[in-house]
Amino acid sequence: MTHLSAKVYGSVQGVNFRYFVTREARYLRLTGYVRNLPGGAVEVEAEGDKNQLQMLVEQLKVGPPGAQVTGVETSWSNYSGQFTAFEIRY
Repeated sequence: MTHLSAKVYGSVQGVNFRYFVTREARYLRLTGYVRNLPGGAVEVEAEGDKNQLQMLVEQLKVGPPGAQVTGVETSWSNYSGQFTAFEIRY
């Protein structure tokens, strides 16, 4: 179990990116959240099995139809257990 922090850049707001990430994360049984950031990026904080988190990162690089991902920054840290579900934050 580990913690992933990711920022996704490109045309990723206004294209259902948060809903896409939520669906993928729940399917992978991860906890955490996704939210839009000022400036146009999307932030993802997620916890769970490292292999499942790596699968999420691969999905972040693609995004939903309509998105144009130009970059994904990731960092890894220790699992905290602070999340009980995966949600969209506003």
